[in-house]
Amino acid sequence: MTQVSRRGRPRAFNDKTAQNTIQSLDRAMAILETLSRSEGMTLSNLAAACGQSTATVYRVLVTLQQRDMVDLDPAGQVWHVGVGTFRAGTSFLRRTSLVERARAPMQALMRESGETANLGVEQKDEVLFLTQVETHQAIRAFFPPGTIGPMHVSGIGKALLAWFDDARVAQVVERRGLRAFTPASLTTLSDLRADCAKTRARGFAFDDEERAPGMRCIAAPIFNPYGEPVAGVSVSGPAFRLDTDNLDRIGALVVETATKITAATGGVVPMAKAV
Repeated sequence: MTQVSRRGRPRAFNDKTAQNTIQSLDRAMAILETLSRSEGMTLSNLAAACGQSTATVYRVLVTLQQRDMVDLDPAGQVWHVGVGTFRAGTSFLRRTSLVERARAPMQALMRESGETANLGVEQKDEVLFLTQVETHQAIRAFFPPGTIGPMHVSGIGKALLAWFDDARVAQVVERRGLRAFTPASLTTLSDLRADCAKTRARGFAFDDEERAPGMRCIAAPIFNPYGEPVAGVSVSGPAFRLDTDNLDRIGALVVETATKITAATGGVVPMAKAV
């Protein structure tokens, strides 16, 4: 039997073997994570995506439905994540003042740049978008809170990678790969490192239609009190508005915003990293 300390943490806390995991709960979380990455799935499609039987997945969904973690659209028999997941997610955001303190600088960035401002963090070698301030332009980028994307084709992801050490960049590439989304995507480690060097030299990252044709993004890192990159802020929009003539001007705005958020959250911008 696992002994638990008075503080609520088992003495075998670092033991992640099967004896300390609950298989049914792990299965349920895998189903919920798969569903969250979609815009809704039928029972059979969800079961196939998870590699589990429809009977098992159905029992999990009904259980989650009782907690409002998922809900069913009767018309199309499509399952979606429910309001319970939103409530759980907002508790994560309350752990840090990052989103709250970034809001005003992001609103100013949106007004001055004319483009949508985004805030994201690194989560398991990917970019997790926390919030955005949308532009009023008819054509605009949209990343709902909770959206996850690859780092090497994201402005925020590339801004963070540029300030990671070489070993960590190599580990991200080894674990996640460098998938080509467009002809402009970086698909080799050497190309990614060269791009990181450019990012450090100018102070901001540039996603030049690397994830989606016709869309660009300019981003800069946000640092913690130890000078470590922990988040990023960006502006994103169509390539015809974020053209190369505006690159330096908007890049300076993004860097200024990242610096303000770093200071507002008690962070420290480190000295320029050698290129």
